[in-house]
Amino acid sequence: MSDWFRTAFDDDGFVVARQLFSRREAGRYRGHFMALRRRGPRPPGPVGAGSGAGDPLRRYPRLMQMHRWDPVSLDWLLDPRIAGRLLALLGRAPFAVQTMCYFKPPGSRGQALHQDNFYLRASPGTCVAAWLALDRADLANGCLLVVPGSHRWPILCTTAADTTQSFTDITVPLPPGTRPRPVLMDPGDVLFFNGSLVHGSNPNRTARRFRRALIGHYIQAEARQVAGYYHPALAMDGTELRLGVSPDGGPCGQWVDGPGGQPAIQMTGPHPASSTPG
Repeated sequence: MSDWFRTAFDDDGFVVARQLFSRREAGRYRGHFMALRRRGPRPPGPVGAGSGAGDPLRRYPRLMQMHRWDPVSLDWLLDPRIAGRLLALLGRAPFAVQTMCYFKPPGSRGQALHQDNFYLRASPGTCVAAWLALDRADLANGCLLVVPGSHRWPILCTTAADTTQSFTDITVPLPPGTRPRPVLMDPGDVLFFNGSLVHGSNPNRTARRFRRALIGHYIQAEARQVAGYYHPALAMDGTELRLGVSPDGGPCGQWVDGPGGQPAIQMTGPHPASSTPG
């Protein structure tokens, strides 16, 4: 693996591993999780705030923590290709704590800008996501948007989100002049990103195209606690681990005018803990 992969992750807070999985593998995962969704073998994830009768997410709510009951999900979460990239990025093998599958059907809302470690509360250190594209993800169907360099920010205090555009009801504000960058991906690409990286997505504005994705969340090996929803943590060989449960809430950062009128972050809080896992 070339040095640029680790350098990009360290500098920007994210990096894409192109075709880490083949298009054929992505297609098999698409079929598998669509079948799980049709069968509805387990309780679905939350539909989202402000959901009306015609909300497409009522038909395709996200799946959560599938690795606890679905062997395909568990194998993917611990896949050696993901484990190898995470080891290269972090220097130590992480602990696996979550799986999710987002379907994002045509016409569905996006997700407001947020930071994953607001939900996971991994400490010390942070969490890292592996986001596998199962479909082509672009501006039309609501690809991920990221704020490069925001992984250096602390967890920010949240504000109300526009629930006509987002299925979550909180967001984080950005300083003036900061714009998220779209991450265009093909099936089989995996986006790795830091748990403090600000990211989200716009609605799927297409008439026929899904934007399905399979997501794993991991916490750094230095972590000694994580929010209760994410227990038990797993070593990358599948061994269950005993970690502490993170307390609710904690300090958060607010944007203020710094020296010379430049935006700066002032720590305040505590922010409330989210009741909806991310």
